[in-house]
Amino acid sequence: MASTKKEPRSKFYELLQGQVHNEFNASQQYIALAVWFDNADLPQLAKHFYKQSVEERNHAMALVQYMLDTDHHVDVPGTGEVRNEFSDPAELIELALEQEKEVAADIKTLAKAARAEDDYQGEQFMQWFISEQVEEISQMSTLLTIIKRANGNLFEVENFLHRESVGDGGDDATMPPVAGGKL
Repeated sequence: MASTKKEPRSKFYELLQGQVHNEFNASQQYIALAVWFDNADLPQLAKHFYKQSVEERNHAMALVQYMLDTDHHVDVPGTGEVRNEFSDPAELIELALEQEKEVAADIKTLAKAARAEDDYQGEQFMQWFISEQVEEISQMSTLLTIIKRANGNLFEVENFLHRESVGDGGDDATMPPVAGGKL
């Protein structure tokens, strides 16, 4: 039976718990972006961000599973503020890109904390997330470039997303296990 007592946590585990919050918050923000695009009758952009939301949820649950597997208490957090109001589609992608850059910085901090504490398992666990963030930032950068090149013609962006596989990595067999199973 898993431990239910709260023990003092290392800095790495405190940061890991905080990252669970960040991933759930990112998931909620992506839902807000998807709904905005859905409301604007842009189904490919909406679909892209609905998928991104599920991916961020899965990331949070992978962190939860790791903490469960290493016998650490997990607090399921609420999420922070979510922005819903935008005036230009590029704003949404810019927000997503900045969010991914912040997550990349958080992941790097987590890996450094694990290394500083000689937590080799924790450091190894974070390697998948480091690689994932390279992919996430690249995808959002590409999407932002496409939106800017479209110069207001969002149907070109819709066609691009329909034709290309931006952010559609499919089933990543290398992803760490997800608590409750991957959605």
